[in-house]
Amino acid sequence: MLVKEVMTKKVVTINQEQSVFDACKMYKDLKIGSLIVVENGKCVGIITERDLIERTICAKKNPETTKVKEIMSTNVKTVHQLDTLEKAIEVMFQYNIKKLPVVIEEGIVGIITVTDISKARPDLSKRFMETWVLPDYRE
Repeated sequence: MLVKEVMTKKVVTINQEQSVFDACKMYKDLKIGSLIVVENGKCVGIITERDLIERTICAKKNPETTKVKEIMSTNVKTVHQLDTLEKAIEVMFQYNIKKLPVVIEEGIVGIITVTDISKARPDLSKRFMETWVLPDYRE
């Protein structure tokens, strides 16, 4: 099965010059788990709830004056829409991440998450969880 068959095609993006407060409002209004940071249609970063908590709240930064580019994770790992789900899982496992932007030459076309994979292929999800997320809890 290919990434493009499972990915979420509607990607919510934000500009790196927007405020962290703008990002928080998007999270609240759209009920999402991550924001892809784009510049000229290209993925330059990602913001997760963890970034908001650790890099803004715990760092005591003002969300209204702090820019997205100050807290986003950079060096974002991606997969191509024609990659297999196994390839996506390998990247997630290798870099300990749960969300991957999906790209083609022209830029971002989707996002795939552990949840997407578990719904589409529970067998892959189970193997993934056993070897990565819960290695100390296997019976």
